[in-house]
Amino acid sequence: MTPEPAFDAVILGSGPAGRGCARGLSEAGLRVAMVESELVGGECPFWACIPSKTLLRPAEVVSEARHAAGLSRPSWRWEDIRAYRDYMNSDLDDGAKFDQYSKEGIEIVRGWGRIVDPRTVEVDGRRLATARIVIATGSVPALPDVPGLDQVDFWTNRQATALNEVPGSTVVLGGGPVGLELGQMLSRYGSQVTIVEAADRLLAREDPRVGQRLGRLLGAEGIQIRVGVGVARVERPADGSAPGVRVHLQDGGSLDAERLLVATGRRPRADDLGLENLSVAHGEGGIRVDSRCRVTPGVWAIGDVTGVAPFTHVAAYQARVAVRDILGQEVQADYRAVPRVVFTDPEVAGVGLTAAQAAEQGIRTSEAVLELSEVDRLLTYGRDLEGEVGVVADASRSVLVGAWAIGPLASEWIHAAVLAVKAEVPLAVLRDTMMQFPTFSEGLQMAAARL
Repeated sequence: MTPEPAFDAVILGSGPAGRGCARGLSEAGLRVAMVESELVGGECPFWACIPSKTLLRPAEVVSEARHAAGLSRPSWRWEDIRAYRDYMNSDLDDGAKFDQYSKEGIEIVRGWGRIVDPRTVEVDGRRLATARIVIATGSVPALPDVPGLDQVDFWTNRQATALNEVPGSTVVLGGGPVGLELGQMLSRYGSQVTIVEAADRLLAREDPRVGQRLGRLLGAEGIQIRVGVGVARVERPADGSAPGVRVHLQDGGSLDAERLLVATGRRPRADDLGLENLSVAHGEGGIRVDSRCRVTPGVWAIGDVTGVAPFTHVAAYQARVAVRDILGQEVQADYRAVPRVVFTDPEVAGVGLTAAQAAEQGIRTSEAVLELSEVDRLLTYGRDLEGEVGVVADASRSVLVGAWAIGPLASEWIHAAVLAVKAEVPLAVLRDTMMQFPTFSEGLQMAAARL
């Protein structure tokens, strides 16, 4: 093979982590190659964050009109919604992104990259010599071990966000963020939706109040919620007619639907990377990294593949950490204040630890919960709305270690708590801080005042 000129860094993957790292290094004057086996840009702009939130918004507006005084309920036009979704995900065409990164001096190499050694990556027979390797291959759906699943036609988030027609009925496996967002979206566009979750509540990693309340609100919309029951097997109906799938539950019941949507989480995409050539092992938890995102000398890993937290903003943050470390700057990753949001209606947002998680770490906590109806902004926002705010403090240090909220725009106003957790702002300062009236942010201060 003809020797290739050396790169300062070869990055495997072009999602939020990969592209953030590539741009940071390129802007610093390093020669960078970015390897991508699918669409340049990764999961988020084409199949996840962008198309899903684009599809959620029109249905949310229709619901908002139902709560606002004096408004008629607007109608939605699926063809126009679908067309705008196609605009937002670039019709699943990455040409513009490819051209943009190329103009920025980043060489895009299409294909699957495999590590030969700490200074060599092979892509479909082409060897790239490099001073550094950054692994940013993201994650893939974690499919459950359900008998018959490989024999039926099922959706993951990719098919759900790229849908052309709304199915008449859908069974959603998984009561986590993806399952709840897509389940509510499909329901509001006319699909009869049942969400099945093996755990005893929705959003099992959040405070128990969150899943219980959200489940009640989704149920009031007509979504069937089945928690605490697993799936025994799935199959196509014996006669091959519609509905398209039959889901047998472990409690002996069964569900028929036109579509099956599997949303049981994601796992790091760390297979077939050549990690054995680095003497690096990985498990279901991803590639282990240190506080500077280093895997081994000359090799970094960032984004979902690390298993730290499967969020776009975490991927972008780790990209910044890796760039600074590669450039010789002092840096230490800090994950105490990672915001997390479920873009249902109402939204769910959180940061830091729940009270149970804090107790597991030996932290003595105080906790306060506030009904959002005590915040005037909720009353001005519309009729028959509800929600709540919770805060968790380290009682010995008098600082917040966690917070959560259910309510309109929670994704926006949770960030006051994010900053408070990150900066370890004393509770006395939070209580003395002025929040604009009337806003939902007042709820965080009011809850903190009760600690």
